[in-house]
Amino acid sequence: MDTLTLPALCALERQGWDALCNQTGSSFYGSLMTKDAVMVLVNGFTMDRDTVVASLDQAPAWDSYTISDERIVRVGAEAAALVYRATAQRAGEEPFEATMTSVYVRSADGPRLALYTQTTATH
Repeated sequence: MDTLTLPALCALERQGWDALCNQTGSSFYGSLMTKDAVMVLVNGFTMDRDTVVASLDQAPAWDSYTISDERIVRVGAEAAALVYRATAQRAGEEPFEATMTSVYVRSADGPRLALYTQTTATH
């Protein structure tokens, strides 16, 4: 069974956003990311897995999010990129809008996140 499908990867992204909304992102991304994975954030920070896990322990929860315009780009037989638009909201703040790219690799335990990037849509 192909685990790198659009529905499967969209489900993982929604689980990740749900974890960010209920402040369980640290454990979720700690288990989802590959050991050498990185996140490149809209502010220019590049964080490895350990830094992501530590930072999510301190991050305020998102109140809500929406995901749209999802599409998958194959990156060989063992990897795929999920590209989508997201809008997230915290009380009292302007919405955060960005195009996200999450590159997943196939593993024995299912898809694992190897690279995540954000490109702002609000500037």
